[in-house]
Amino acid sequence: MNEARSRQVVIAGAGIAGLTAALAFAERGYAVTVLEQARQIEAAGAGIQLSPNATRILRRLGALDRLRLSAISPEAVVLKDAATLRELARVPLGHTGEQRWGAPYLVAHRADLQAALTARMAEHPEIQFVTGARVTDIAVAPQNIVVTTQRDDGSMEYAAGLLVGADGVWSSVRSQLVGREPAFTRSRFSGELAWRATVAAQSPAGLAFAAIGATDCVTTFLHPGFHMVAYPVSKGSAFNLAAFTKGERIAEGWSGHADPAILAGAMRGTSAALARLAALAGPWTAFPIHTVEQTRWTMPEGIALIGDAAHAMTPFAAQGAAMAIEDAAMLAGLVADFRDDPRQSLATWENLRRSRIEKVLRRGALNRLAWHAWGPVAIARNLVLATRPAERLAADLDWLYGWEERKVVRR
Repeated sequence: MNEARSRQVVIAGAGIAGLTAALAFAERGYAVTVLEQARQIEAAGAGIQLSPNATRILRRLGALDRLRLSAISPEAVVLKDAATLRELARVPLGHTGEQRWGAPYLVAHRADLQAALTARMAEHPEIQFVTGARVTDIAVAPQNIVVTTQRDDGSMEYAAGLLVGADGVWSSVRSQLVGREPAFTRSRFSGELAWRATVAAQSPAGLAFAAIGATDCVTTFLHPGFHMVAYPVSKGSAFNLAAFTKGERIAEGWSGHADPAILAGAMRGTSAALARLAALAGPWTAFPIHTVEQTRWTMPEGIALIGDAAHAMTPFAAQGAAMAIEDAAMLAGLVADFRDDPRQSLATWENLRRSRIEKVLRRGALNRLAWHAWGPVAIARNLVLATRPAERLAADLDWLYGWEERKVVRR
């Protein structure tokens, strides 16, 4: 493969993973083409939590200052009992957290993050951004990868040394690989629904939340049948609410219509004030939570899947976006460091990322178990939280929030 072609990267998908990857590769001198099947970028979901392991990377890529114009640095993560509204635990964030982990913990609207990334991307002339381009074929040639896309004005081919599939849970890149490699699998419905609403701070719903929640914090209400996470977005002018329940598969897409009785039923036994908040915040949009579990994220010929395309996870560790950002930054770093041996760069990246992702998945499973505990297990959880000082709760997250890319020494 000639040097010019080896330094060309095609990225499928202009979500958080793809935009971060474009910036990370451009930072290292690669020519990048981003292919997005939508005609314009639309933010799926609403609020997003970005822990220091993610914002550290955004700062290095030059996107953090833009994001901070609309984002908020919450003072803490607060856990509350949904029935009594009693505070169970508090993990300090804000200035204390930024000092501890070297970068801020931010909450924002997902659209604000995408806007910050795209604005920064526009400053890189080596990044070409193509919208309305759906990946329809991938050809692995001896010297490069050729990606065929379909647009309104016909098909187009793009050749590069590396193809990055950053196109989410329903990845077109992954679907192209499924038939050739059994290790590439499809997404599956997790059995969980996410119910989302964004309410103005001065609306009846916003005032109802302010009466029972911490308006400058990430507040999580715990209950056996559901849990709800709420936090401010858009510089405090609105609150993002997300509740999670069991449910049936409702759509093969980001959002769909589900019977609101599912959420109401899951909230039986909660405080009257929390039930009132849920009623005032409606109508809620239901999001089916899909996951991707597979044994392979790369092909040595020059293809890598990152973010949800590789390992879509449940949101119970609030790390989906952070893992996508980490994936992108680390992939670009290793490909650049191992540019004379691309096969080794991809294999090294996958090995390092897999152990990290698996640990985050275990943390998410533990969180869900703890947040939905009932009976004696819930009593034990509350006792543990009551006796665990805030410093210790923060220290438990050092491995997650304090993560930094490490230099890989070649042997």
